[in-house]
Amino acid sequence: MNHNMIKTVKFGGSSLASAEQFVKVRDIVLAQAERRYVVPSAPGKRFSGDTKVTDMLYSCYETASRGESIKEIFGQIRQRYDSIIEGLGLSMSLEKEYEEIEVALIHKTGRDYAASRGEYLNGKILANYLGFDFIDAADVIFFREDGTFDSDRTNEILSAELQRHEYAVIPGFYGSMPNGTIKTFSRGGSDITGSIVARASSSVLYENWTDVSGFLMADPRIVENPNPIEIITYRELRELSYMGATVLHEDAIFPVRMAGIPINIRNTNKPDDEGTMIVSHCPPDGKGVITGIAGKKGFSVITIEKDMMNQEKGFGRRVLQVLENCGLCFEHLPSGIDTMSVVVSTADLAPVREMVVGSICTAVEPDAISVEDGLALVAVVGRNMVKATGTAARVCHAVARAEINIRMIDQGSDEINIILGVNEEDFEPAIRAIYDRFVF
Repeated sequence: MNHNMIKTVKFGGSSLASAEQFVKVRDIVLAQAERRYVVPSAPGKRFSGDTKVTDMLYSCYETASRGESIKEIFGQIRQRYDSIIEGLGLSMSLEKEYEEIEVALIHKTGRDYAASRGEYLNGKILANYLGFDFIDAADVIFFREDGTFDSDRTNEILSAELQRHEYAVIPGFYGSMPNGTIKTFSRGGSDITGSIVARASSSVLYENWTDVSGFLMADPRIVENPNPIEIITYRELRELSYMGATVLHEDAIFPVRMAGIPINIRNTNKPDDEGTMIVSHCPPDGKGVITGIAGKKGFSVITIEKDMMNQEKGFGRRVLQVLENCGLCFEHLPSGIDTMSVVVSTADLAPVREMVVGSICTAVEPDAISVEDGLALVAVVGRNMVKATGTAARVCHAVARAEINIRMIDQGSDEINIILGVNEEDFEPAIRAIYDRFVF
């Protein structure tokens, strides 16, 4: 076996929700000898009205902290795991672990500890079922005193530990604090652990198995049956996820991005689908101009007009200083010779609206200032847009043909995205119009 070819594989909660799903996971892992390190989530929902084990553990913790008995709810958690063990015909028992956890919960060991046990127990079962070693994440993933992730220490200790195990299961979602207590990742959960393990093991690929066959070019609730994205760069992904596309959390991508390891998003229920590859660099390949379309509603535009403003030194800086003083971030700054527009979140602007307008008037003495709400932003993202001439014109033409008024347009200097501002009621039709124009 080629020891240099290591793959880290992570399975989400729906992929490990029941014994039937565990069988699929085993078939996937054992199909390739390179799949050496496996990161499981806690059991997710088996059907739509079901409860995730992590949520059951949270309510266990809350019940215990009120001083009430957790017997019934903890019994349901045991039942979930025992039914997986039984369904797989394993001759293992988690009795000792259950007792330990129950005592700890009754003594109010902490919310993070409670939540982390879902992954811990699922990891124990998966390791037994695969015949892999079990490495407790608390022994190899570390947080600092202030609760931030200690990347260097983790990488050093985890790398050394992984070299001692040819095949291992490392539960996702948690690590430990300097005093030994359990701490969970606040965002990105088990995806982050997978990323960290991929980096520490110098994997050639990080496979993230979930219940979708990769990312789609647009939101399926807006566009019917959108095409999957075959390959996407980290930068494109960042643009799309920032604009509301629910993909991997930024924190989850960081460790592998740093190490230049590609991520492959795959579907446990359709293992033959290629899924989406996320890579550091991809030369424009001429396969379609755009990679994806995403967007968000809920923006306001502050428009400031003043003759000869472009001659006035420090004009823009003073406007932005006002926003900073009022605690606002801006999204975009589309500007003309005598006008400057600032796009901000309507919800963030609401409590300081009067103050912002008053302060801008004092700071730059504009001829006119107005604030308009009800703006939605649509981002068209694609690494091939650089090579394709007239992309912005095609985007505008598509939207105009759908009789939608464009309230602003902004193209990033790196030319991988074009942002349009439209009225909120035109948001969905605009996305559909652009998708239809570029995807045949």
